[in-house]
Amino acid sequence: MVLTWLTRLTATRYIVYIFRAGALNKEQLMQNEKKSNVEFIPQFDKAFYHPRYWGVWLGTGLMAGISLVPARMRDPLLGAIGKLAGKVAKGARRRARINLLYCMPELPEQQREQIIDEMFATAPQSMILMAELACTKPEKVLKRVRWHGEDVLDKIREEGRNVIFLVPHGWAVDVPAMLMAARGQPMAAMFHNQSNPLVDYLWNSVRRKFGGRMHARNDGIKPFISSVRHGYWGYYLPDQDHGAEHSEFVDFFATYKATLPAVGRLMKVCKAAIVPLFPVYDGKTSMLDIYIREPMDDLAEADDVRIARRMNEEVENLVGPNPEQYTWILKLLKTRKEGEIEPYSRDDLYR
Repeated sequence: MVLTWLTRLTATRYIVYIFRAGALNKEQLMQNEKKSNVEFIPQFDKAFYHPRYWGVWLGTGLMAGISLVPARMRDPLLGAIGKLAGKVAKGARRRARINLLYCMPELPEQQREQIIDEMFATAPQSMILMAELACTKPEKVLKRVRWHGEDVLDKIREEGRNVIFLVPHGWAVDVPAMLMAARGQPMAAMFHNQSNPLVDYLWNSVRRKFGGRMHARNDGIKPFISSVRHGYWGYYLPDQDHGAEHSEFVDFFATYKATLPAVGRLMKVCKAAIVPLFPVYDGKTSMLDIYIREPMDDLAEADDVRIARRMNEEVENLVGPNPEQYTWILKLLKTRKEGEIEPYSRDDLYR
């Protein structure tokens, strides 16, 4: 089952994000049935007991059980399973190969293949880390976390500024937000609802385990802005492809990417510091390193092209030292300039 999950896109990988059995008591379930104009609150549906969802429940229980195994024991096995999955997941591996060919053509192909193997090894290790966080007390995970640049956040607190984190798509992307929420900092994040309603319920229930607000993208940006203005630290993923209409074509590693320069506007309307952040999970030591960079205050007077490029620069700065942590299986380069073929549609690449 793990092999099947790893062959799918980001939406499906969240199936393994664990919902703690019994975490919702009666009072919480009643709360979940209430609609909210401020935030998205996951709602349990009796239909989730239907046999068509049993596979998801079974997988959830399996991952929960694995998460209780000490990390030093489980990580080598998970890494091996991940690498095996990467060999048989031909579609996902092809996308990763194409992305790395475009983004890092200077590397020998053998080195790019090694990055892909390590990426597939990191994926299940990071997933189970989040499962562990869902099934145990946060103090257990926090003992294995190293914060780099936390003084940046201390300074921002002293200045009384709002915060929006700019977080590239790493495999452990949700973990820092949950850890900060567990330490008492209110967090807010935007997300896309998943096509499978049970996956959507489980994933978002886990992300809200320690509090915070979830904002569905189809509800618009205003609820997210309101949360940040009220002191919630925002979580923004800068590397999604939103198409050409509102994006800028700017450099991204050795190629270019359609990049939405949204953080410049969010910075102004939220009066927030834009703080780059990236989690790196080391399967050899079972430690999570969270890297925090200085706020992007130079965006204040920048135009959209400069904002978009600075966003990509920060992705490069964070991902470059640990490329295996990045979700290269995504269609990062789908939107191209007029007249150029989409990389993933090219018949001459890795068929």
